[in-house]
Amino acid sequence: MEYDVVIVGAGPAGLAASIRLKQLAEAAGAELSVCVLEKGSEVGAHILSGAVVDPIALDELIPDWKEKGAPLNVPVNEDRFYMLGPAGAFRLPNWGMPRLMNNHGNYAVSLGNVCRWLAEQAEAMGVEIYPGFACSDLVYREDGSVKGVVAGVFGIARDGSHKADYQPGMELHGKYVFIGEGVRGSLAKVLIDKFGLSQGREPQKFGIGMKELWEVRPENHKAGQVTHTMGWPLGSNAGGGSFMYHLEDNLVSIGFVVHLNYENPYLYPFAEFQRFKHHPMIQPVLEGGRRIAYGARAITEGGFQSVPKLAFPGGALIGCSAGFVNVPRIKGSHNAMKTGMLAAESAFEAIQAGREGDELADYEERYRGSWVYKDLKAVRNVKPLWSKLGLVGGLALGGLDMWMNELFGFSLFGTMKHGKPDYATLKPARYARKIEYPKPDGVISFDRLTDLSFSNTNHEEDQPSHLTLKDPDIPIAKNLPEYDEPAQRYCPAGVYEVVYDDDGGNPRFQVNAQNCVHCKTCDIKDPAQNINWVTPEGGGGPNYPNM
Repeated sequence: MEYDVVIVGAGPAGLAASIRLKQLAEAAGAELSVCVLEKGSEVGAHILSGAVVDPIALDELIPDWKEKGAPLNVPVNEDRFYMLGPAGAFRLPNWGMPRLMNNHGNYAVSLGNVCRWLAEQAEAMGVEIYPGFACSDLVYREDGSVKGVVAGVFGIARDGSHKADYQPGMELHGKYVFIGEGVRGSLAKVLIDKFGLSQGREPQKFGIGMKELWEVRPENHKAGQVTHTMGWPLGSNAGGGSFMYHLEDNLVSIGFVVHLNYENPYLYPFAEFQRFKHHPMIQPVLEGGRRIAYGARAITEGGFQSVPKLAFPGGALIGCSAGFVNVPRIKGSHNAMKTGMLAAESAFEAIQAGREGDELADYEERYRGSWVYKDLKAVRNVKPLWSKLGLVGGLALGGLDMWMNELFGFSLFGTMKHGKPDYATLKPARYARKIEYPKPDGVISFDRLTDLSFSNTNHEEDQPSHLTLKDPDIPIAKNLPEYDEPAQRYCPAGVYEVVYDDDGGNPRFQVNAQNCVHCKTCDIKDPAQNINWVTPEGGGGPNYPNM
């Protein structure tokens, strides 16, 4: 199938790009065919975010979004920042926070529902959206430029044979192809490597974000209240923090982020999240309520220094496939949408000029002249300062650096480097302290598999595993003796287990691919870089409601 533009991923970036393309075509009186492919069973099924959304990009894209019924219903009316200890909390004064940290004017939302609404707007303009179609491969022109993708391969059995319902993939060709898969996308990885898009950039950095959606008692609900915390329970073990956003209808979005450059292989991010909910400032909000959804997702944290080259021959990286999250703000959807819009403008101009398959060099120029670039540049040293100096020192100097950028437009530190990639930061287990985690109570805190059941995750069981090991011997032969196989703990869905015989001998590495919520943490954090996440059959994975 031939299109003018093929977009992989129906997230904020891909949908904004598709709408902008159609707007430009309509204004010019031109015909333009646009296709969006989404691996989730429906638009929004794989979208997971806090989320407090800055509407700056939406204001540009659809100025009358309120009249059109966009699901941004809860404006932020109270901002709270806390440093937590085991039994208490110190509130950081709002007046001491840089203005960019102010959430007034933003909205507490379900990003999945926002994407569902954006998809409706796109389809009304003639965009073709195909959910349940996973893009498993790339198609190239004779000159090496990207021509399209292969999508919709179904019916391959675990042993590689074709089942009765086998369906070969369809090639979707475009004059330009946008990759908006989100964090650590399988096609983006290939393209970044093939075209050297990260050369001269710092390594991308990541966090793992876990989230539960709760329905709380009415007396505990404060619509529009936004709370962020740092400190306990992570302390000096890792960077990270929490969020708690009060949405509409007595819903509270509560989540926890752990930076994936942590050193202790015994750290168990999911258990840290469960322990956090018992803090005396947090538990009272949840008591008497019920958890109704759970999910997890990796987050790009490299920011300004780690953004790769955005254009490649035949297409562009948009949204979190390139990594535009503002780490201290914990926001990226506004930047994702804007980069999709910028790529759309570059592609439309190229198509109108009769071009196709070349490099959209002016997309990079548009990015460098945009507010996205300024947004990331102003906070570029917060992450490396936290990584190098820890919570207290990083917080103090990171805050100073943000103030300097805000008031005077420069940094005392220049542009700092991130250093090691996240997979290279673990200490050997023999040098690390084991961490004891409290047993979940089943009311406020839960075990991993029970929480997983609230993600509505499902995959066709008889299919090749989408979690492939480059060397099947490494987990037991190398990672187990060196790091006590950290995959047992860093995965927020219980995908990886080390299984022993009854006598405690003969350890085996077991991959429960059915559990995978597509967070990509394993692909990022495995110290041997032995786990390769590729897309499973379309429609598989989580089915997030209102997340």
